[in-house]
Amino acid sequence: MFDNLSNRLDGIVKRLRGKGRLTEADVDEVMKEIRSALLEADVNVTVVRSVCNRIREHAIGATRSQALDPGQQVVKAVHDELVRILGGETFKIQYASKPPTVILMAGLQGSGKTTASGKLALWFKSQGRNPLLVGADLQRPAAVEQLRTLGRQVDVPVYSDPEDPVLTSFQGVEEAKRLGRDVVIVDTAGRLHTQGHLMDELRKIHRVIGQRIAGAPHEVLLTIDATTGQNGLQQARLFAEAVDVTGIVLTKLDGTAKGGIVLAIAHELGIPVKLVGVGEGIEDLRPFDARDFARALFS
Repeated sequence: MFDNLSNRLDGIVKRLRGKGRLTEADVDEVMKEIRSALLEADVNVTVVRSVCNRIREHAIGATRSQALDPGQQVVKAVHDELVRILGGETFKIQYASKPPTVILMAGLQGSGKTTASGKLALWFKSQGRNPLLVGADLQRPAAVEQLRTLGRQVDVPVYSDPEDPVLTSFQGVEEAKRLGRDVVIVDTAGRLHTQGHLMDELRKIHRVIGQRIAGAPHEVLLTIDATTGQNGLQQARLFAEAVDVTGIVLTKLDGTAKGGIVLAIAHELGIPVKLVGVGEGIEDLRPFDARDFARALFS
């Protein structure tokens, strides 16, 4: 993700090394490279313009500082802006004051949502929690069986009812309480933002869970395929309007994904990246830390 930006920044630092002080002309030359790198990473043009303007302001302001050399000034400006957009803080779950904590998984068809649900269950186990998976995806053939297979891999029980996804979600929360499970992960059907009836179904699931447990769902995580193009921003916007998305799970980041859509979503909608899938293994889901990510660009 943003490998080209990392390479360009490395070149910038080397080129500026030894300069006594940056001029505005130096900054403008640097910004051309950063702009190109962001566009190549499939970042929305409007977002690129805004991000580059802020970086330029910071970089020019930093020229007055004698504490950093010119290369460090540019690196710090880019680092700080990426951290600001991507959320800044390490991934945090809003746990319920009284269990269970309910996590609602939403996303487009083919985004890797069901697999991410299984991986998330394993992550919760690693944190000492006792999750329950709820198979509320009754649209896709074999989706519940896929979730059951994942559940067996991570030794987490799965609840589902073939009759109705809204009822399944409600009863899944009840089952978690009966079993003493402190986290419920509800895997809903993948849906296109244009499918009105399925978006209505998602709203109903969100509503009935909230009616059963005050403040639930405590997290609404939208899975986004890292290879998603520019239309991902509009899709994310409509999901956020429907169910108040609290975070992004970025899947398939291990491939050739450019990942620029995440910067656009975070910038335009203020939704932070919370988890990233970095491989096909069941353990390959990690909390996203914007500061670690930004630092990695310069290592």
